[in-house]
Amino acid sequence: MIKLDRPVIVEGKYDIIKLSGIIDSLIIKTDGFGIFKDKEKQLLLRRLAREKGIIVLTDSDSAGFLIRNFINSTVPKDKITHVYIPDVFGKEKRKTEKSKEGKLGVEGISEQILVDAFTKAGVLTVESKNTERRLITNIDLYEYGLTGRENSSEKRKLLLKRLALPERLSTSSLIKILNTFVTYEEFTETLKELGLCE
Repeated sequence: MIKLDRPVIVEGKYDIIKLSGIIDSLIIKTDGFGIFKDKEKQLLLRRLAREKGIIVLTDSDSAGFLIRNFINSTVPKDKITHVYIPDVFGKEKRKTEKSKEGKLGVEGISEQILVDAFTKAGVLTVESKNTERRLITNIDLYEYGLTGRENSSEKRKLLLKRLALPERLSTSSLIKILNTFVTYEEFTETLKELGLCE
């Protein structure tokens, strides 16, 4: 598994599923062209880029390049590393027909081609800078009432608003993003400031 020090931006959920078995990093989806109108996600990408830098990996078709160029226009270019997949023609297994351009997307490309693409982009594997760091977990979210409890949704919204994060994050994405932006101590301090814990 390739460990990356920056989040990877992809088009959709099937790209996330494919990459989850190859890379160890936060993976954010644009929801295809949804990124064009989703101001919250645009802010998130700019923040991730500013604080960590981002890696953009889209399909090699015209839609993928439109999305890539849009991200390129909203995030400083020196904060983006582009990873490109080659044109491979065929049909994804889950689809009944080939795409309009007949090219495989990220989800249909072999793992080896994806690893080669990350390598060509100069994305190196990195070791964790601090193995002692206490990470925020699912259990923490539950214990602080942010999941699985009455009013959890309202508490989560308060936290996300304070941290300037999109409110529609899944629990697993929330944990990864929290661990990207804040330490466990900053997380608990923020909860105290919001009156969500003692």
